[in-house]
Amino acid sequence: MKNDQAAFVHGNEHLTRLLADPDTAADIAQARAEIREMDRAHAMSLAMIRKAGDLTQMDMAAKLGVGQGTVSRLENRNDMLLSTLFGYLTAAGAETARIVVGIHGQEVDLDLASLPNPSKAAEQGAPDSQQ
Repeated sequence: MKNDQAAFVHGNEHLTRLLADPDTAADIAQARAEIREMDRAHAMSLAMIRKAGDLTQMDMAAKLGVGQGTVSRLENRNDMLLSTLFGYLTAAGAETARIVVGIHGQEVDLDLASLPNPSKAAEQGAPDSQQ
């Protein structure tokens, strides 16, 4: 056997070597970000979330215990309490309700169900008093 044959390298060692190269690490980070972005369904409005749940405003109104007009106002509101948002999302059928923010390149999740008294808001389902 000749000594010019490549030595066996464990997979983790190979990955560590690849990631040590800044260009390769940046390419991998970008690919991961693009994959996350492709996997994420974007909703530009509360109405889109409701429609994704295959619900009409009347359906949502019944689930929330309010009138259809109230649902319309909720969907067109510029600002609302997180508890109101949580109640709306839960009524729309959301299995998880969270807000994801990017801070210094790191994603931070805020689970709305973990906020104080989220079940009270979901039970009431009523909109907050903000206009």
